[in-house]
Amino acid sequence: MNKKANYIKNRLSLRPPQVDSLSILSEIYNAIFPNKNRQNDLPDLLSIVKAKYPTCTDFERDFPSICFALATGVGKTRLMGASIAYLFLEHGVKNFFVLAPNLTIYNKLLDDFSNPTSTKYVFKGIAELAQHPPRIINGDNYNQFSGNELFETININVFNISKINSETRGGKEPRIKRLTEYLGESYFNYLSGLDDLVILMDESHHYRADRGMSVINELDPILGLEYTATPQTQKASKFIKFKNVVYEYSLAKAIEDGFVKIPSVATRENFNADNYSAGDLDRLKVLDGIRLHENTKSELAIYAQDYQTNTVKPFVLIVATDTNHAAQLKEMIQKDDFFSGYYADKVMDIHSKQKGAEKDENIELLLKLEDPDNRIEIVIHVNMLKEGWDVTNLYTIIPLRTSASKTLTEQTLGRGLRLPYGKQTGVASVDALTVVQHDKFQAIVDEANKPDSIIKLANVITIDDNTEHVRKEVVSIKPQFEADLEARRANLAKLSPTAKEKEIVRIKTDEVILPFVSEVLKKAKSHDTSQFSTPEVISSFKAEYKKKLQSEGNIFAEGDAEEAVKRYVETIKSVVDKTIPIPRLAIVPSSNARLVFDDFDLETDKMTFQPGSETIVTRELQSGKTRTIEGGSRGYKEKYVEDHIVNLLVDKDEIWYDLHKDLLYKLSNQAVKHFQSYLDENSKVLNVVMNYKHPISEQIYQQMMSHHRIEHDGFEEPTIPSKPYSEIKQISVSKVIGDRYYDYKETVEPLSKIREKVFTGFTKSYHSHYKFDSNTERLFAAILEQDTVCLKWLKPSLSQFNIWYGRPTKNYTPDFIVETSDYIAMVETKKKSDIESIDVQNKAKAAVHYCQQASAFTTSNNGKPWKYVMIPHDVVLLNMTFQHLVNSYTIDKQG
Repeated sequence: MNKKANYIKNRLSLRPPQVDSLSILSEIYNAIFPNKNRQNDLPDLLSIVKAKYPTCTDFERDFPSICFALATGVGKTRLMGASIAYLFLEHGVKNFFVLAPNLTIYNKLLDDFSNPTSTKYVFKGIAELAQHPPRIINGDNYNQFSGNELFETININVFNISKINSETRGGKEPRIKRLTEYLGESYFNYLSGLDDLVILMDESHHYRADRGMSVINELDPILGLEYTATPQTQKASKFIKFKNVVYEYSLAKAIEDGFVKIPSVATRENFNADNYSAGDLDRLKVLDGIRLHENTKSELAIYAQDYQTNTVKPFVLIVATDTNHAAQLKEMIQKDDFFSGYYADKVMDIHSKQKGAEKDENIELLLKLEDPDNRIEIVIHVNMLKEGWDVTNLYTIIPLRTSASKTLTEQTLGRGLRLPYGKQTGVASVDALTVVQHDKFQAIVDEANKPDSIIKLANVITIDDNTEHVRKEVVSIKPQFEADLEARRANLAKLSPTAKEKEIVRIKTDEVILPFVSEVLKKAKSHDTSQFSTPEVISSFKAEYKKKLQSEGNIFAEGDAEEAVKRYVETIKSVVDKTIPIPRLAIVPSSNARLVFDDFDLETDKMTFQPGSETIVTRELQSGKTRTIEGGSRGYKEKYVEDHIVNLLVDKDEIWYDLHKDLLYKLSNQAVKHFQSYLDENSKVLNVVMNYKHPISEQIYQQMMSHHRIEHDGFEEPTIPSKPYSEIKQISVSKVIGDRYYDYKETVEPLSKIREKVFTGFTKSYHSHYKFDSNTERLFAAILEQDTVCLKWLKPSLSQFNIWYGRPTKNYTPDFIVETSDYIAMVETKKKSDIESIDVQNKAKAAVHYCQQASAFTTSNNGKPWKYVMIPHDVVLLNMTFQHLVNSYTIDKQG
């Protein structure tokens, strides 16, 4: 990558797929140097590009045109802006034609290219284009353009394909081909006469029809840049792959790298569609989808509170069969018996038959779906929402119609793949796009399970048939001392007048104390209680107390100040006694990463190669006589036939012989044994390997890449900040509206309901209430409450720890933090069968590293050492002691 491309990469903060694409554009442009004089050299230009990128076998246009196939949500529009900036800054190209396939994308592109205040402005950070902003010519103002080059800037033409295809009324030519008084010729002819016009085609699979191809060819640009997430066209059931793709970044790769949401499919337990009528089936699927939506809504609110970030309001997309079906669904959702009528004014339908004010209002609602104040939570559509409708808050899709094509299926999923926070968070509910599966959408699951699928579903969500159709609320959980104060306020009405008067004074005093305590704790450099009662701190508290005294109209007697100080000292001690000192450490995987291939067996069903002829034919040039020579496999130096395959595999950038040789020889040997299973002679096997070693090695390589993972060489060295301990973060939980709080000793049945319940009754915990992900966690909390070794414990907030692991990096939050008189334990309770999984082991490595670093700091500052304990679920029983579990399941090495 040259300096200009690197400058653009840094200024626009491009993602790796965008960087790769820009680098390829730079390499190709410098190799073919496209211009009007070279338009007759297409075969030569194609051979140059093909030599570098073999997937490009045809430009498919009358000019050099290359395609970048990037998954939805990765950033095609940002790449278009980067490409324009590069061609202008590096090669002086000033004229660009950006083509949109429909009105929605046309309007979106206009804003992205012309509005510097937009968060999606494609040139933000490019100083040269900030000083001289691009001139934006569009389908409405082009006939006023004079072509006068007064500024050192660029001309970007943004057009909808219909603008250049549409015919004038009563005429035969499109309007753009009519004479304009400013130019003295048609704007179309002006463009086609430019000697540096570059055309950029967004969603380029739309411009493959004869009419679209023809009008684009007539523009006669020097170069075409195509962008699409679906580099294919479909005729009947046949898919035709683009021939000019130079770079492809699939949806599966985007999911793996954390650039888009993780698709999941939801279905009913023991589901049999034959048991339902069409109407009942639709109602069931919509009900299930809204139940998932309710859960997602509360989980997103909890995430926003835990991480102190903006709240995302999710919505549901229902795909209807036709306009009548859409109307029936809307009517069903608006009835009182559907979630008690809650969604009556929160549902809209959008389809092509809507006209006038209704259509305008619906489009306005659609455009503002990401606005938290937008009331709409359910959108019903009939084949209206395809490319260009980009939102980040679509979390649930309920398809009630058969997808007409593979491309349409991908586009429907694509509407919900964009991430609201720009990257995966590591929190499943925030990162997941859920498709409610039904009898006619099973094809998505089947497609996802194919080895070459671009769609990879993360998991299948089974919906419990017994779960009620309920709504949820988000509850902020308070520390014990705040919860106690709240309970005392609620109890005032039960007291006698004299007792009530005294209690009011104590409550008012505590209302001064508690905020003050919180501020003192935030500033604390340790959890040594003596620092909280210094003369300076006491003086500051008295000042706060007097302010309250004055604001309350002298409700406090002057002599109460000293009593208040005593209560402050008591309170701070009780708060500190409940607080576990957590070192403020960030554990981040090292930037030094290596590729690891998991062991697997080769799939050989597609390796059906047959021996080729080894006879050599020669012909005398003068006489024309021919003769034959029997060839053979002699002369090949490799000791083993597998070496021919291995030699090609080690040429791949990702494969290192020393690291991967065992797997390479295993897979190559499996391929050879497969050939031996249907070829009766070793000479034929060698013949097949020698003639087809390239496709054989390519198939092995592709299978290896589907079994790889990234491992980091340890972790970056953490630093201790000036305030070394974290404050205990507030937590929030979702709760079924109207449901009660449960005592932690209660057994909830069925056990699958535990995740929905909020438990209380704890005496050693920092917070007053908690939710548990499993009955194992509830039992473990009960063990802690009854065990004398445990002094205090905590279920941490999602944002309590900065422990990062894996690639893309995800944040790890342990289940429990437990303090004893001798140590502090970070505890994970885990399903026994999951403990050896890669994800769990990566979490453990990061957690052990945190504990090692935390211990190094705390023990040198008169603190307690940390331990990491991972306990299998089947040993969490009430007759177990905490110390026994720690002794049995502490992990003290990163492994």
